[in-house]
Amino acid sequence: MTHAFYVYASYGFAALVTIAVTVWTWADGRARRRELAALEAAGIRRRSARARDGE
Repeated sequence: MTHAFYVYASYGFAALVTIAVTVWTWADGRARRRELAALEAAGIRRRSARARDGE
């Protein structure tokens, strides 16, 4: 029982970091999709899209 605080704190910290990285990745993905949609709405296309369209 002497190490219980350390063990629980370590698991808590690991869970917090995992949740933070997951939320950060999710939020960044949403931001990149919005940015891409804005660029495509402005008429800017990806190079890979041109190659498939035959331009």
